[in-house]
Amino acid sequence: MQTTKTKAVVIAAGVLAVIAAACSSGGDSSNGQAALSTSSTTSPTTTTPATTTPVTVRSATSLVLDVGHAYGDEYADGILPVGDGKFVLDAPRQGSIYLCNQGGGGGGASARGPWFVNDNTEYDVNKKVAVQGEVTWNGTYTETIDGATRVIVTNDVPKDHTTGVFPVSSSDPAYQYDRNPNHIAEQQLTYRVTADPTLLGTPSCMGGESGVMTTGVALFNGFDAGNRDAGAWEVQDGCSGHPEMTSKYHYHTLSSCIHDVSVSHVIGWALDGFPITGPKVADGNILTTKDLDECHGITSTITLDGAQVKTYHYVMTQDFPYSVSCFRATPINPPGR
Repeated sequence: MQTTKTKAVVIAAGVLAVIAAACSSGGDSSNGQAALSTSSTTSPTTTTPATTTPVTVRSATSLVLDVGHAYGDEYADGILPVGDGKFVLDAPRQGSIYLCNQGGGGGGASARGPWFVNDNTEYDVNKKVAVQGEVTWNGTYTETIDGATRVIVTNDVPKDHTTGVFPVSSSDPAYQYDRNPNHIAEQQLTYRVTADPTLLGTPSCMGGESGVMTTGVALFNGFDAGNRDAGAWEVQDGCSGHPEMTSKYHYHTLSSCIHDVSVSHVIGWALDGFPITGPKVADGNILTTKDLDECHGITSTITLDGAQVKTYHYVMTQDFPYSVSCFRATPINPPGR
């Protein structure tokens, strides 16, 4: 099976289109990269008098989603800004990652790929390669509420999509750009996050991990080990994942193998207990970084534990920093850290 283009997410009117010429990792090879249907995705629930479903209000911020606003579809062409070095150490800032420690001395991709464009200030996901292969895993993921704690247990391999073959083979076209030597191995990860997070007066800085997705896969922040834009530099597999040195498979960006990316649908959990959703408000109406707060979140009504809840939540976007960029509540340490 050949995977020669990345499954980076491009959300176009009517369809969540995953742009590329060929794929095999968790996709439909009949049209290259899978076109992820949004026919089952509902529009965000609003608290209008017409609704018959009661809405509970939890932790809310002043930045609230306006479902009637035309946010647009800025990255429908697949050209994304490069976020290299966009971090802060003193206070959170929209569009940057608020790091507790600068770090940045690690490895990553060895060469800049031909998908970098416009004097390397942007990259074209239509041109980006992906690690070949289609490996199936016995992924497990459970989520329960124990008193005031949400307990998430996962073996960190995807339960509903395949992965590429790692380490990257020297015969794989991805090898000339990113020679990831790590292999994927099942982990035993338990996240015990608060089930009802409380907003901090001042957001908290973060390390390299952001949370966990409902696919069972760990979520890292938007940087590679050198504080470069991981989405632009690193070559992941067709579902936007790859392993690090401890064999932990993880995402940095919105996986194209997550099919429901509605802003009202929970697709993951941050380490501080707040939910993570997709960016889609409606067809052709997609949230980007500029629409969110300094931690990459917003307040809106989402489906949470089977109920309609108006709460703060993080949003995974197409553009850097992609997901959580600081914590609005007190985070736990990642499992094993």
